[in-house]
Amino acid sequence: MTSVTTTCRDLSELTAAAQTACRLLFQECYKVGIDFIFITETYRSQARQNYLYEQGRTRPGQVVTWTRNSNHTSRRAWDIAVAPPRNLYDISTLSKVGAIAKKLGITWGGYWPVGQYDAPHFEIPTNWAMPKGYKLEGQVIVPTSSAVKVQLIKEDNKPIQNEKEDDIMKFTNETLKAAVRNYIKQAVDKKLIDKSHLDKFDAGTLTSGDFEGLKIIIAQRNI
Repeated sequence: MTSVTTTCRDLSELTAAAQTACRLLFQECYKVGIDFIFITETYRSQARQNYLYEQGRTRPGQVVTWTRNSNHTSRRAWDIAVAPPRNLYDISTLSKVGAIAKKLGITWGGYWPVGQYDAPHFEIPTNWAMPKGYKLEGQVIVPTSSAVKVQLIKEDNKPIQNEKEDDIMKFTNETLKAAVRNYIKQAVDKKLIDKSHLDKFDAGTLTSGDFEGLKIIIAQRNI
């Protein structure tokens, strides 16, 4: 019997639909240059879910889950993380993955409200089906450690090249640029985010992923 302290990262422990959804998500991330994410957990027994829920409540440690009723236990959820040198739960990367997931009908925990917010978490509803216009284009390598990168391999065993991730925010409209800067500055003034984000914007190094992450953080803290 598996211990409640053991983490399962095996994709095959998920439902067939969840396995397909996860592979599709990793494929679409790979295609836009996000090949540095990996699975940290798939299936959880109810006993493990209860054990995690007790952490930070009846057992010492930091709170790691808000519920005893997780779709990890129904084999329809998985957690991911980001490989070094980025932060393990880099919000810029996770928000971009979350936006891709939304297009695929996959639920991202980063869109959940305060108290339930769970940026590394992804899950599918019971009726999930692959959306029109999408397909698995080859063998998708879904890493379970930071040492392996996401890969997409064709039937002829040749890797499909991904696009380089380069999405520095660029503006052709000065009014829009000023409005975005003002939005970030107001959040800094309210102490919702650190001034370093405004400095990155002024230096021209803030990416669209950074900005999507900031919007989520600002919305969460501005309630």
